[in-house]
Amino acid sequence: MAAQLAHRGPDSFGSWSDENAGIAIAHRRLAILDLSPHGYQPMISSSGRFVVTYNGEIYNFAALKADLVSRGYAFRGSSDTEVLLAAVDEWGFEGTLSKLTGMFALGIWDAQERVLHLARDRMGEKPLYYGWCGGVFFFGSELSAFSVHPAFRPEVSRAALAELVRHGYIPSPHSIYRQIFKLPPGSYLTISIAAATACPSTFSEFADAGSALHPRRYWSLNKIASVPNLHSFEGAESEALNKVEQLISNAVSQQMVADVPVGAFLSGGIDSSLIVALMQSLRGGAIRTFSVGFHEDDFNEAPHAKRVAERLGTEHSELYVGEREMLEVVPQLAGLYSEPFADSSQIPTLLVSRLARQSVTVSLSGDGGDELFGGYTRYQIGQRLWNMLRRWPGPVRRGAAMVCGRFSLSVAQAVLSVLAPILPDILRRRDLRERGKKIAKLLSAGTPSELYYALFSNCDDVPLVVRDAIELPTIFANRHDSRDLLSEIEQMMWLDAMHYLPDDILVKVDRAAMAVSLETRVPFLNHELIEFLWSLPASMRVRASEPKWMLRRILSKHLPRELYERPKMGFGVPMEHWLRGPLRVWAEELLSERRLAAEGFFYPKAVTRMWHEHTSGQRNWQAVLWHILTFQAWYLRQRTAG
Repeated sequence: MAAQLAHRGPDSFGSWSDENAGIAIAHRRLAILDLSPHGYQPMISSSGRFVVTYNGEIYNFAALKADLVSRGYAFRGSSDTEVLLAAVDEWGFEGTLSKLTGMFALGIWDAQERVLHLARDRMGEKPLYYGWCGGVFFFGSELSAFSVHPAFRPEVSRAALAELVRHGYIPSPHSIYRQIFKLPPGSYLTISIAAATACPSTFSEFADAGSALHPRRYWSLNKIASVPNLHSFEGAESEALNKVEQLISNAVSQQMVADVPVGAFLSGGIDSSLIVALMQSLRGGAIRTFSVGFHEDDFNEAPHAKRVAERLGTEHSELYVGEREMLEVVPQLAGLYSEPFADSSQIPTLLVSRLARQSVTVSLSGDGGDELFGGYTRYQIGQRLWNMLRRWPGPVRRGAAMVCGRFSLSVAQAVLSVLAPILPDILRRRDLRERGKKIAKLLSAGTPSELYYALFSNCDDVPLVVRDAIELPTIFANRHDSRDLLSEIEQMMWLDAMHYLPDDILVKVDRAAMAVSLETRVPFLNHELIEFLWSLPASMRVRASEPKWMLRRILSKHLPRELYERPKMGFGVPMEHWLRGPLRVWAEELLSERRLAAEGFFYPKAVTRMWHEHTSGQRNWQAVLWHILTFQAWYLRQRTAG
């Protein structure tokens, strides 16, 4: 099982077991701190009571270690793992979690109480799957570790598949398998030997099994974004800006600590440029930075990154890749992700990770800046739409929604003519019938959160595509939680931070980087920074006229504005073109009606219709088709491996 995770830890292997207790733990190590055997895992505490296996880094381990030394603890080595165990000995498991600053997924066996503790970092940077199958309780970083165990014979979740088709990823706490769950960010689970034999087969059974099996929150963004913390800051704007700069700088400083080479991804945008600028100012010498360039101008940020690197004086590496190099990655994706995952920017993310791994073992990233500082253009689009729609009387909106949903050409055109100036390009380019359905959902939205969900759902007709599709109990399933104390943009940012950030962005980066044994660190996700940001008044934190204004002000101290003031590009690929061209044969084989009918997950005629409309150029179904294809490729790999 551990061999399946060798890419996550190529430096050493260790295992520990207690046959009488019925528990076995294995670990693959990527050595970052204390490269000696003193850092090997699984590691046993000095008291002999606790055994730990964990993935990640405790950034404040030096401060915790100093505190523990003052209390009489002695340490053999310099790893954060040893500090973690001593902390649990001193403060207990729950007490230790509240003291940790870092990213981690960990399992700790308590030999005295005969219980297993599982925990995941506050924002979900590191993955932790767990669940029951064949009478065995499994936990680990990736599903691939479970797949080689003879008891592991799981069942694909149709509901999770529906979420994949809708969003392009599977939201926590669910996984592609009915029996396996993801531990939510900021949560822990304590399970006894007796509870481990309970074997609930579905999430609903698991959630109803009582506190012994139910994950508990030790930190909650939901609570952070509510009273009494919300909007509690009463200082001046300049004070807030200085505090944000200090917190980001402190996080960068902590995350640069390693006994191996450290670098950074650099796109040339505001977020990554600020992280690199702070790293450079803290390091004193040139740091290593990395970017991937594309020959298509619409996707190429490399020239911007190069100019930023030259100005900051980094040791910069860039790799220009063409269509051929990117397409070579596509067949590999099903093996890199534990479950089907369909954010196509996973392709360039893997390529830049490969480039970085040639020179460093740790790379800092600017992820999280958009969700925390209001950077996505969709926030402004959503706010403008809501401000327009809420002025329409309820009966008028509902009536128009009903007509658009049934597709009245004249009404749909009239509504679209009003909304067209503020709709995103992807909606303006859609077929009129498809746009009519989308407009109907927008008109039916009762809250900004519900409108945001409707606006950026990639598939509005999931039950017509996925057999036996039902809606899972995710944060989006309760779309009438309007969170009255939040502004419209704050509601959208909160939804993304709870949902899109941990289940899409962080999954993409972790799996792509760890596939090449590269550790990524994300300074913007420091919990003290997040808590402070949510204490700011909405008007101070977010400005619709100037997205990420705080980051822009801080970055202006390091770079001239002309180097980063440009339209947001993203990290995309020309999937629409690829499916009609170089990926067509690969896709047609996976989407053949015979295969779809035999497997029974999708309605063959619906998928075939979308495929023909896309390849003929009648419609652009790239998003939904890519979501389906990632599942088909993943499922084929599971069957072949099995």
